[in-house]
Amino acid sequence: MSANYFPSLSSLSSDPSSISISFGGGVIVVVGVLGFVVATCGYLRCIRFIVEKTNAESRRVTLPMVQFLDDMESEKPIRFTSKQLRLATNNFKTKLGSGGFGTVYKGVIGNNQVAVKVLNGISKERVEEQFMAEVSTMGRTHHFNLVRLYGFCFGSSLIALVYEYMVNGSLDNHLFKKNNEAMIQFDKLHEIAVGTARGIAYLHEDCAQRIVHYDIKPGNILLDSNFCAKVADFGLAKLCNRDNSHISLAVGRGTPGYAAPEIWMCLHVTHKCDVYSFGMLLFEITDRRRRDMAVIHDIREWFPVCVWEKYEKNQLEDLIKDCKIEEKDHEVVKRMLKVALCCVQYKPETRPSMSFVVKMLEGHILELLCLSL
Repeated sequence: MSANYFPSLSSLSSDPSSISISFGGGVIVVVGVLGFVVATCGYLRCIRFIVEKTNAESRRVTLPMVQFLDDMESEKPIRFTSKQLRLATNNFKTKLGSGGFGTVYKGVIGNNQVAVKVLNGISKERVEEQFMAEVSTMGRTHHFNLVRLYGFCFGSSLIALVYEYMVNGSLDNHLFKKNNEAMIQFDKLHEIAVGTARGIAYLHEDCAQRIVHYDIKPGNILLDSNFCAKVADFGLAKLCNRDNSHISLAVGRGTPGYAAPEIWMCLHVTHKCDVYSFGMLLFEITDRRRRDMAVIHDIREWFPVCVWEKYEKNQLEDLIKDCKIEEKDHEVVKRMLKVALCCVQYKPETRPSMSFVVKMLEGHILELLCLSL
């Protein structure tokens, strides 16, 4: 340490008022030396505390995570401190929801309402995996139909993601209300389906690296104040090069009832697994009832099979009437059911691309693909 780091005694003020409080030159020297010693000890203790804290932090953060955080410095997301997020959420006062990943809280940053997703309740390895999946995908994507990631926090006391706040919550809160009470009108549901398809198409076809979501379902489609759809929750997402024909998965991903069969059968998985999940989403949008495979005793009771059988017999109109959909919406619903059948075909290669799905839903393509469940 340089001898000039601390001020010399000669640099002290020579103002008479300051000198008048001293009781003699010897006392001044002693007090000055003691002050120097105390200041030095305090400084060394401070340095030791910082070093120990830094070492503890570095022990906690793995090398891949350190590299990842360095890479994110050049990207758009803001890195918040835990103190900033505690202030933004009023010490995590208002809970929006929770799950296996952790808990989401409502907050305010500047003039923007935000949703702060705190990752906890799972293993450290799983937290880091989910954190990197969400930040690496959402931090590099910008599309109207994808929920916006404002920033993140990664520290010893808090690991969190800061998203734009969606005032109307998730789609499943509106699809599965009891007695069909206060349901969204079907023309708006059609817009939600098209918006969701556009968001997924962007992930698959317009990003520098293809992004596979793996968990498309009503709970992961968020709705803004105008009920515009935004795909959310990229904790299972995976980046892949476009020239890769398939993706290797160590474990199954997705939600039963929505996940493609190849995921659970340990077969080669491609981005077409998202297409399958979107098809299942379309079935639930048209049926507006949650169908649990666990309570189905006969496969013919499963809604996609019912739709397929009616389609083969040219009786989709009868099925639509059973779903209690207004007559003015019948043609749109019929188109959506046909698109859903295209999406859930067993062989991934027979499923359409999501950009093709958008065109079919919008009515720009009248002849649908050849179907073979």
